[in-house]
Amino acid sequence: MPEISAEDLASRLELGAQVIDVREPDEWDEAHLAGSHLIPLGQVVDRLDEIASGPPVYVICRSGVRSANACEYLRVQGIDAINVAGGILAWLDAELPVECGPK
Repeated sequence: MPEISAEDLASRLELGAQVIDVREPDEWDEAHLAGSHLIPLGQVVDRLDEIASGPPVYVICRSGVRSANACEYLRVQGIDAINVAGGILAWLDAELPVECGPK
């Protein structure tokens, strides 16, 4: 499964990359990427229509496990899903910017 590092994703965000965060709302409230779209893993199947096909979709979670599961499903659906290696923990370790609070 294709993966991307937090640092590489940061540069793609400047170009308008679509990021889907599959964590739970309380986790998302603590810290999330600006412009990311929250779709908890348990809702991905029901909310598939919210995920654009075409350009790559970057999927993030806390550590990369839930997002890898989401990517597997999305790829079967024909969506070019790329896992963010290490998840939000890697993003924070790289000291990249986040937003906090509810939508």
